[in-house]
Amino acid sequence: MSERVIAPKNRGFLFLDSHPGGCRQLVDEMWQAVPAPLAVPAPAPATAGDEGPVALVIGSSSGYGLAATIAGLARVGIRGIGVCFEKAPARRTGTAGWYRTAATARLARQHGRDMVFLNGDAFSDTVKEQVADLLAERFGGRLDYLIYSVAAPRRTDPDTGDVYASVLKPIGSPYTTKTLVFDEHGAPEVKEVTTAPAEGDDIDQTVAVMGGTDWERWITFLADRSLLADGFTTAALSYIGSPLTAAIYRQGTIGAAKSHLEATARTLDERLGKTLGGRAVTSVNAAAVTQSSTAIPGIALYVGLLRGVLGDAMVAPIGQLVELWDQLTGARPLDLDDEGRVRLDTWELDPAVQDAVAERWSTATSDTITELADLGWFSDEVRRLYGFSVPGFDYTAAVETDVPWPTPTD
Repeated sequence: MSERVIAPKNRGFLFLDSHPGGCRQLVDEMWQAVPAPLAVPAPAPATAGDEGPVALVIGSSSGYGLAATIAGLARVGIRGIGVCFEKAPARRTGTAGWYRTAATARLARQHGRDMVFLNGDAFSDTVKEQVADLLAERFGGRLDYLIYSVAAPRRTDPDTGDVYASVLKPIGSPYTTKTLVFDEHGAPEVKEVTTAPAEGDDIDQTVAVMGGTDWERWITFLADRSLLADGFTTAALSYIGSPLTAAIYRQGTIGAAKSHLEATARTLDERLGKTLGGRAVTSVNAAAVTQSSTAIPGIALYVGLLRGVLGDAMVAPIGQLVELWDQLTGARPLDLDDEGRVRLDTWELDPAVQDAVAERWSTATSDTITELADLGWFSDEVRRLYGFSVPGFDYTAAVETDVPWPTPTD
């Protein structure tokens, strides 16, 4: 046993420890926020039977991937596999994703869902082999859905051993933007930061990590093992974002990777349509506070201002992924834009909303930011990423930090 009281210790938006109890309660809240399945059931996939469709979620422990996993379990009744890469408890606590996965597995068991979680490098063929074996041996040898939600700093090519590193840089010229930081006393500051432009092979490296190469490799790998069901559907989660952040995001190195992801979707969609009557799409999600997004210059300020404009009208990731699952399963019509993308971000990019955020952005300073942005909400959302600031939890009580990874036999 390793019970202790865990206090939040952070360096900027990065926390050194995670709270297992808070992470568990957060997962409970997300599950409870999922509406009951629609009264009119979606058309059942070929392999569903009475047990629910088989799904694979790659990147299942955090952000939109976690929301996809919980929404799939609670809304659709999926069974299957979640893949993520998390650090076990040791001298420090485990990562928040470690504890969230344990909590998700517990809820899946309670609701009779057969969900297995693998901890490993999703870019590796070793993990792909493990997934393929599980699908063959435990889930009838057929996969109905694959959700791809991977944000990573680097990727090793399984064929060559080459290591690629992704970067957050503008393309063409330096980018100067306002950004939100908090000083050592927690006081908010609006500062200007300048990011140097991409150079050398920065764009190619970022595309190799964050583009569609590994997504397509997963599909090919499973197809070669004859594990994709008729009507197989796959979605990769993406983001476009505001014109206010476009230079560092959609028009930057990450944007190049997202464009590659969308081009991959079109290629896969044609291929799957011909071979399985299936389809592939990208899902353009809306802004949220995630561990990945807080690292992007300007995003913290933008999301805080967006919340200041919209308040509770912002749609949380779990709500967005409920909508995605409804569309993927046919419970609601698949609503695609002209480029074949599912758009879950229309409320964020509504012109009136963007005009209001832009006006606040233009006047945001350290002196005015508390009036323009919902900083209390933003700070709590950052802390909740690590299991802190979850309402109703007693953080003065000792909790067990040595939480085991859920095993396939659980």
